[in-house]
Parts: sequence; C-alpha cells; structure tokens
Amino acid sequence: MMTLAAAAQSTTWTFVDGDWHEGNVAILGPRSHAMWLGTSVFDGGRWFEGVAPDLDLHAARVNSSAIALGLKPNMTADKIVGLTWDGLKKFDGKTAVYIRPMYWAEHGGYMGVPADPASTRFCLCLYESPMIPATGFSVTVSPFRRPTIETMPTNAKAGCLYPNNGRAILEAKLRGFDNAMVLDMLGNVAETGTSNIFLVKDGHVFTPAPNGTFLSGITRSRTITLLGEYGFKTTEKTLSVRDFLEADEIFSTGNHSKVVPVTRIEDRNLQPGPVAKKARELYWAWAHSTSAA
Repeated sequence: MMTLAAAAQSTTWTFVDGDWHEGNVAILGPRSHAMWLGTSVFDGGRWFEGVAPDLDLHAARVNSSAIALGLKPNMTADKIVGLTWDGLKKFDGKTAVYIRPMYWAEHGGYMGVPADPASTRFCLCLYESPMIPATGFSVTVSPFRRPTIETMPTNAKAGCLYPNNGRAILEAKLRGFDNAMVLDMLGNVAETGTSNIFLVKDGHVFTPAPNGTFLSGITRSRTITLLGEYGFKTTEKTLSVRDFLEADEIFSTGNHSKVVPVTRIEDRNLQPGPVAKKARELYWAWAHSTSAA
C-alpha cells in the first residue's frame, strides 16, 4: 500500500506504477539513484480555463530529456497526454493545474557511475497551482550563472539544474526582488530564474538566442510564432544586461504563467508595455482555440 510523505501543499493526484494516488505519494527510497545522485527529469504542462496548450509537446520533451540524461523513457507522449486528461477529471476545474510528468533512475552504480537505464521509473503528478497575476514582477541581475553543456545536462529539463536557479531566486528575494536575471558563462543574458525573457526596443522584439545554456521553452517558441503572425518579428540574438536596462519594455514567457511583464529591473521601474499585453492576448486566444479533451 502506498504511504505518504509530507502533506501535499495543494490538491494533488499522481499516477505511478499503474494507478492514481491522492496526495504527496512517497516514491523514492534512500537507495534510489535519483535520491542522492540527481538522475531525474521532468516537464511542465498547464491546464487552465478548460485548456492544456501544447500538452503534446511537453509530453514529447520529457521523453527527450530522459534520453539526454541516460534514462530510458517507458511511456509514449500520446499515453502521457491521455493519462493527463484522465487525471484532470479528478479536479474541480476552479484552479489552474500544473502537469508534471517525470522520469528517474532507481538503480545505478557508485559515485559518478551512470544510472541503470533499465531501472527508469515514471510518474505523472498533477496539482493545483494558481497562475501568477499579469501585473508583473521585478528582476535583478544574479551573481550566479547558467552552466554550459560541458558542465551540466543543459539539453534536458533535468532536476539537477534547478537548485542553481533556486539559489539565484533566493539571493534576489533577499535583496527585495521577485526574481533573478541569470547570465550565461560569458556574461550575456540567458533567462530569469523561472522563465525565458524578451525585450522590446523601438517596436522591435528581441530575446536571447538559444546557446545551449538555457531551456528554449515551448511557451517561448509559441509566443514568437504568435507575435510573428500578428506582425511583430522577434530577433534572437546575444543580449547584454545593458540592452535590458535600456529596453522600452520587458516580458517573460514560461509554462507556469505564460506571458507576464517585468515591471522593474534593478532600480528602474517599467510599465507593462503594449507588446507584452498583445503577446498575452494572442497566447490566450490561441490557447482557447485549441481543442480540449
């Protein structure tokens, strides 16, 4: 019989080992490879207002992440999508739900030895998680940097990457900011601690070019496409902190809350701009044009 770990922070349902379980199900032991050596990957989809945009892409990406980390995915993307819609029926539909498929290694060798791919396990965790309001958030430049592919598995949405983001956000909050602007190893802007980032200057949209140090997100790509169809071309290029300090507007994209403006960078206040507003409107309209299961 499944036992529970600490209480779940919100209504939670998890599919693991062939069945759904309510609450924060205990699935790792002290000998589990992922527990002490960090061999886990995940992805994040979103259900809100009756839709789950790009769910198929999130399901496919978790399988790609597993392979990149040396795991062996054992669920098809279609199966993950089907399980998600099945699990969403367990919620009351009043609060947005975070959709988190995961793989991890149960067995492996000693320190530094890869996990055993045959021991790969899967779970799908769904839990209520309200989206942050579109009023915006503040950022400060973090002293911590994004790693490169030579030092960390940046080609996967791997759990081991996120403590670095976490310490960047914690340091920013201790200085009175909501989030961190994280640079790559060369000192160029990569992302925020939780999302991809865009700027607008003289009516032109710019975002950091994917260089292998940060996740080029699904919502990022969708937003670029939607803006392009509307008439705003987005240029992907190397961007400096100064570029953002001198921007007319800044906004972020990410799975958790989709498109949200940045309203302060360091000591400079910004108003939510028209391009960010339009990007959010376009995303919402597109999301609600997709079919719900």
